[in-house]
Formats: sequence, C-alpha cells, structure tokens
Amino acid sequence: MCGLVGLLRLDGGPIDRDLLGRMTAMLAHRGPDGEGVYISGSLGLGHRRLAMLDLTAASAQPMASPDGRHVLVYNGELYNFRALRAELEALGHRFASTGDTEVVLQALRQWGARAVERFNGMFALAFWDCDHRTLLLARDRYGIKPLYWTRRGDSLMFASEIKAFLPHPDFRAEMNVEALAEYMTFQNFFSEDLLFKGVKILPAGARVVMHPDRRHDPVPDPYWDFDFQEPEAPLSQADYIEQFDGLLRNAVSRQLVADSPVGVYLSGGMDTGSIAALASRESSGVRSFTIGFDLRSASGIELNFDEREAAENMSYLFGTEHYEMVLKAGDMERVLPKLVWHLEEPRVGQSYPNYFAAHLAGKFGRAVLSGTGGDELFGGYPWRYYRAMINDDFEQYLEKYFSYWQRLLPDQMLPKVMAPSWPSMTTEYSRERFRNVFRQHASRLTRPADYVNHSLYFEAKTFLHGLLVVEDKLSMAHGLEVRLPFLDNDLVNFAMSLPLSCKLGRIDDVLRMNENEPRQKRDLYFEKTNDGKLLLRQAMRKYVPQSVVSAAKQGFSGPDASWFKGESMNLVRRLLMEGDAMIYDYLDPKPLRALIAEHLSGQANRRLLIWSLLNLEYWCQIFLKGKPPC
Repeated sequence: MCGLVGLLRLDGGPIDRDLLGRMTAMLAHRGPDGEGVYISGSLGLGHRRLAMLDLTAASAQPMASPDGRHVLVYNGELYNFRALRAELEALGHRFASTGDTEVVLQALRQWGARAVERFNGMFALAFWDCDHRTLLLARDRYGIKPLYWTRRGDSLMFASEIKAFLPHPDFRAEMNVEALAEYMTFQNFFSEDLLFKGVKILPAGARVVMHPDRRHDPVPDPYWDFDFQEPEAPLSQADYIEQFDGLLRNAVSRQLVADSPVGVYLSGGMDTGSIAALASRESSGVRSFTIGFDLRSASGIELNFDEREAAENMSYLFGTEHYEMVLKAGDMERVLPKLVWHLEEPRVGQSYPNYFAAHLAGKFGRAVLSGTGGDELFGGYPWRYYRAMINDDFEQYLEKYFSYWQRLLPDQMLPKVMAPSWPSMTTEYSRERFRNVFRQHASRLTRPADYVNHSLYFEAKTFLHGLLVVEDKLSMAHGLEVRLPFLDNDLVNFAMSLPLSCKLGRIDDVLRMNENEPRQKRDLYFEKTNDGKLLLRQAMRKYVPQSVVSAAKQGFSGPDASWFKGESMNLVRRLLMEGDAMIYDYLDPKPLRALIAEHLSGQANRRLLIWSLLNLEYWCQIFLKGKPPC
C-alpha cells in the first residue's frame, strides 16, 4: 500500500527532479517506509512505500524490469500474486523479490494492458514502456484505490491524491461548480468530475493507454463492470450457503497474507463480526478495533449508535486483542480540518468515525480487515430497494429511485441554492447525472427482481465507490492499509449471480402490497429492519452470535444530529450562520440558513446537510484559500 505520482511533459521537455520530489513528498503519509523517483526524458514517476509484503529493498519502487525497458509504480495489494507468479515462472520469468509488486510488473510485461483483468486485489498503477513510449494507467475493478489526473498546459499529472498536484506551478485549486451541484444533490460524485476544476478520477474498473507524442488527454477504457442477474437455474439454498462459506473463508485467508500483523475492524455488526470470526480462526492474537460514541447528549434513534457492547462480546468469543476509542462532540470538531485535508473530495456520510478508527488501528499495525462491501453485494439496504421494486418501465423506476437519492437537496431547490454561481441551472441537471450511471448498463427490466438488481448495480457504482474513496483516504492518512474480503473477485462474482431470494426476505409482501393502502402502512416496508443479506445471515450463524445475525442493520455513524443542535451548535453557527462563509460565494445563504435553523430548533433533522456544508467550508478555506491544517 503506497502512494504514486506521475508527471508527463507532452511538449517533450525535461522533468524537474526537484518538483517531482516535492510532489511525491506530499504523499509521505501514504508511505513512511521509503521513497523513490524515476526520470526518463519527459516522464517522471514518484513513489512512497508502505511495506507489507517483502519488506526488503528488492520490492522498492519505482521498479524497473531487468532490461530497463519497463517501469512500474503501483499502489495496492494483489491477493492472487502467488498463483500469478507460478504461472509467470512457467512462462520463463524470473523473480528477484518475494512480494507482489514484481509480479504486477512481470504480468504487465507478459500480457500487456489485459493483465489487469487477471488481478484479484486492489490497485492503482502506472506502467511505462520506454521502447514504445506508452504509458498505462489502471485502477482496480471496484475502485478501492484512487487515481487522479489533470492536465495543465503541456503537463499531464496523475497521483494517488490530489494534493500531490499542489506544488506544481501551473496548478491552482478552483471550484468546479457542476461538481458542487452534483454533491449538493447526492452527497457524492457520480461522474469523473470532482470539486477541483479540471481534476478527474479514473473510473473504477478502467484503464487508459497513453501515447505522449499524440498529446491527448486520457480516455478511459472500461475493462470490468458489475452485473447483477437472476440465475437461470438456481441452486439449493444449502449449496449457496456452502459456496459462500468457502469463498469468504478463502478471501479472509488470502487477505491475511502479509509480512506484518493484520488486524480487524469490529463494529458490532454482522459483516465485521464474520470477518473477525474467520480471521481469529486463521491466526491467534488478532487485534480488533472498535469506535464508540459518548451518548450523554444523544436522543431518539441515536441512543443505539454505540455498538461497543456487541463488539466486546464478539471479541471475547473470538479471542481477539481488543482496543476501543470513544468519541465526543469535541473530537469531531477538532478533527474536521485534518479530515478535509486528507479526504480532499467530500463523499457519502459522516466520515470522522472512519478517521479515528484508522488512527486507532494504525497505532498497533499497518493493515486491517474491513467489512465494507457486504451490504452492497448481498442486499443490505432493503428499505431502499423496495421503494423502486414495482414499476411500469425504466422511467418510472428512475423517478422513484432518484427521489430517494437526493440526500442533501431536492432537485426543485437546487437551482435556487446554486443561483450565485450557476444562475441558468435547471431542475433536470441532477436527474441526468443520475440517469448517466446506467448509461453503460444494459439490463432487461421485465420483473421486480430486475429492478432490484438495477438498484444493486447503482449502489455498487456510486455509494460503494464513495465509501471506498473515503476508506482509502482516511486510512492512508495514518499509514494504514485497509483490506476488504467482501471485495474478493470470486466472492463478488458469486454475489452477482445469487437469486434475489437469497438476499431479501420480504419480496412477496411488497409484491402483494396494495397501492391504495394507507401511506403509513406502505411505509412499514421501507423501514430499516432485519431483512436483507439473508444468505449471509444464515451462513454466518455458526461463527457469529445469533443476536448479531438477527439484528437490524446499523450504520457506522455518531450522534451528529444531537451534537449539531447541542454541544457543536456554536461551531455550526460560527461557520455557517454568521459572518462571510466562503461557500456562500457559490451557494445562496438565505435558503441554506433557513434549513440549518430548522435543525438547530429541532424542527427537522438536517445532519447530512450540515455535515456536508461544514466540510465544504473547510474545503474552501484549505484548498481555495491555501491554508492546509498540517
């Protein structure tokens, strides 16, 4: 797990070694174990190393082939590197190291750009062919590892984080108003565009081959995509359970391979509990980590947000070495500037608990297993899918699901809020961004199950991707590698082929639901219940306590709604309600302050909106005004 930087002069000019070094140094937190640069004419590559496999200099980067023709910088972990190494050795390749980086290098030499289709793991990479003068950029299937690029004049830059571009004299941070509108609707980015004008993220499951002499911008070539489909000949439930059990055990076993200890996040829920149970069977003395919350000022549903008791019980059962951290409102307030600096692009949810979880785990090791992906693959959000399960056609489905995913502002209000920076904006903008997610997804929509699989596709492409970007940035802020067993290739392929009946348990109830029934009764099907992930629940009963297996889905969130109108009210007032906040250069303060006031007075819960506005204000101060917190 590392950080990579690249600088390509499209005019053929030489690379400034000092500049490349300063760009690489911006990613020092991602790799405290080593640094290196490579320069060949108009190309420069930089790397910061976090050593997990083969801790010796033999796996240092940038890594060149023995003949010097090919050079690689790579960020990630390849879990099938041993099988690929054996295959490459049979083809005549020889290895000087024991890690996965050299396997990636030799695989790309052997199979070219198509080699990435063979990789089971997480990665972002740049691969240079000196003879053919071609540059390959690629990102893993699911987008676990980010890779950004921007063109400024005759320079093309790419890196694991956007802050690596800041030392370049031609780079200046500017607000991308269209991306801001996207964020203010979805609390996420569905396209390649980001808040930084002119900066793009390489899509998940995509690669691009560049010929510098042709002076063109990268055009991503997708090599993989999610495809949730109902099987034509379903197996028995017992067969599916047996297959799932074996696949998850194999995934956990593969991802425990490292030359330093690997811990586990243990939130108190089923996903992390399952992984912790299997990891503790593979290795004794596994360390587990839990984040709790001070709930003295919480109320309502937030009184259930602290899962430490369930986590402690599982730690006892699994025999893990357990560590906890309890967060208070002041912790959230203090960490916000650093969090925004490392996150760079605000994404889904309130992410400060992730920052502290990585801070805690990073004190005791360099890698940790996480349960991210279990919900998105196995149907963990039934109250969302059921809303758009019964439709006449795609347009009706789109309208229903789009109305749910307007997480911050409805499309009717967005043009009013965006008026200062985008006076000509229409209400169709966000709807078209939503529609574009399905542009490359050819799926027949004839049955209710098809619509649910459509929703699973949407959430894997957008919501899961947002979670992965957040997880990478906030873990690497502490030099910590997060591994995701649920995103093992074999397990993902299995999940996509499962019948819907193995994921959701109230399908027949929803199908029988009469549209003329009172709204209150219909809404019972859209509540957060212990429905969803049926196969996972059944398969994990032999590992995880029944109380956890049968529990309702619980998100990883703090009592922000209570804090924002209580202990953290002064922060909200100071940054958003008083004075000249920078966000109001782009957004209309009058409607936004009215919404915030509704939360402060207890009339409505606007915690997502307030959290997002706080992030945006710090983002403006840090990147547009140029005042980084560290």
